[in-house]
Amino acid sequence: MWASTGTKDPAASDTLYIQVLAAPDTINTMPEKTLLAFAEHGEVKNALPDDGGDAEMLLAEFARAGVDDTALAGQLQRESAQSFAKSWRDLMDCIASKSAVLTQIHPNGIKP
Repeated sequence: MWASTGTKDPAASDTLYIQVLAAPDTINTMPEKTLLAFAEHGEVKNALPDDGGDAEMLLAEFARAGVDDTALAGQLQRESAQSFAKSWRDLMDCIASKSAVLTQIHPNGIKP
C-alpha cells in the first residue's frame, strides 16, 4: 500500500510517485489532484516487478548505512494509521454536522 502519494515538492513532477511506485496488486491512496494529473499526462515506464526486484539488495544497503528498516516501517505504519484515523474522524464529524443542520431544517426528515 502506498499512502498519500501526492508530490509535496513543487519542483518535482506532479506524477512522480505514481510513476516510480506503480506495481501490480498494490493500493495507492493518491490525492484526487494527483489522480487527475496522472490521467492527463502520467505514464508508467517501469512498473515494480512482482518479485520485488532488487528490494533485498537495496534493504541490505540501507542496513549497512545504519537505517533500521524494521523501526522505520513501524514508525511509518503508526503515523499512517494515526493520519487515516484523523481523516476518518474528520469525515464523520463533517457528516454529523451536516446531518444536524438538515435535521434542524426538517426535523421529521420530510421536505415541506
